[in-house]
Amino acid sequence: MDIEAIVTEHTKRLSAADPLLPVPRPWDDSEGTRLTVAEATALATCSRVELASSAALWRPLAEYRLDVRLAGHFPGQALDSLLAAWQRLLEEDTAASDPDTAAVVTRPSRDSTGSAELLRHRFAPARVLAVRPADRLGGGPPAVPGVRIRAAEPGDLETALRLQLELRRYDAQFGLVPRRPGEEEALRAQTRDLLARDAAQPTLWIAEVYGKPLGLLHIQLPPDSDWISGHVAAERVGYLASLNVAEEARSTGVGSALTAHAHQVFDESGVEVVLLHHALANPRSTPFWYAHGYRPLWTSWYRLPAR
Repeated sequence: MDIEAIVTEHTKRLSAADPLLPVPRPWDDSEGTRLTVAEATALATCSRVELASSAALWRPLAEYRLDVRLAGHFPGQALDSLLAAWQRLLEEDTAASDPDTAAVVTRPSRDSTGSAELLRHRFAPARVLAVRPADRLGGGPPAVPGVRIRAAEPGDLETALRLQLELRRYDAQFGLVPRRPGEEEALRAQTRDLLARDAAQPTLWIAEVYGKPLGLLHIQLPPDSDWISGHVAAERVGYLASLNVAEEARSTGVGSALTAHAHQVFDESGVEVVLLHHALANPRSTPFWYAHGYRPLWTSWYRLPAR
């Protein structure tokens, strides 16, 4: 089967599995190494970031990724062959065994093909890109006694920083958010920039509980969210970057109030779908987001270190 036929069949299968999956983008072979077996093809790439960069707050320093196109009657077997070929390629890269590396295969969540093969190659489903279509009939967020949601102001810098650091400490348990030297200063600078923006629609929101700031919401609207829009079949895409509620205010409705407020902002801005990332192993975020209308769109399988 030639590569064009593989890509065509792969695209048809994904379209049938999930109408919100976009048409796969053509590859630029100069960006990586093409691997091809009888009924599948893949592009193996590697991206690296510096330890001092802001990107290093959210990912390993080196990510080896395999983007696959599967066809034929036995796509799981084809994926197994691709993973074996990729492993041989990784064995030639001595840096792939460094602790701060990951091998990543991102698969459409509703296409479970190859899950057993990924497990056999010591990958684990770790991160999900979840999606929620806009709810044009929603009546706005319900009132929660004692809770007031307002746009964050420059004077909220320390509160926003505290809540973000709490979230990082919690998320670090699941292996996808690395703790970094200087992370507090980097987050302070990023948050200060967000608070200083003169935007028509605020991107940072504070939830006060009887006057005490205990919740933080960070959203992105187009064009700030355009970086993620290629992962879904929609024109206007919003991104819910983070939401955290202080431990003392959890299970009181604050998180749900912030989420409902975010959805109202997205809907009023004409967003068609909202995307967000969450750790699959997180016992709080996984049930929380799916109870608020999200579902898995893409699942990223990780192996740490890469080799």
